[in-house]
Amino acid sequence: MKKVLVLNGPNINILGVREPTLYGNATISNIEQQLKALAKELNLEIELFQSNHEGKIIDKIQNSLNDTSGIIINPAAFTHTSIAIRDALSCLEVPIIEVHISNIYKREEFRHKSYIAPITAGQIIGFGIDGYLFALKKIKSLIE
Repeated sequence: MKKVLVLNGPNINILGVREPTLYGNATISNIEQQLKALAKELNLEIELFQSNHEGKIIDKIQNSLNDTSGIIINPAAFTHTSIAIRDALSCLEVPIIEVHISNIYKREEFRHKSYIAPITAGQIIGFGIDGYLFALKKIKSLIE
């Protein structure tokens, strides 16, 4: 069974509380439950990981070098700041999809630059938590 790693960056753990007008009322638990159910339907193994710490995300990426078939990542604020996460992802030879709950291009100017996007198969932005589900379906098609 092929394994997909879903990575979430800072503040994703407080979804539902954090700016619900921007991010909605869904929690990280809601996202994870829906992803697990869809992964089962798609016959994929899924690993879910969230951290507010850049180094822990990098460690997780490095530890997945030999056992993952694809990555879905919502780097959150690290999207715009972390060359280190980009470099770690660049070591992988698997499809990567970047997901954002909000449309980063309709927000502050500093959010318009993604260090991650150029090394991904694509970005899914602005569709709320449904973006994660679409990303999982797309990863499935890319790794078959």
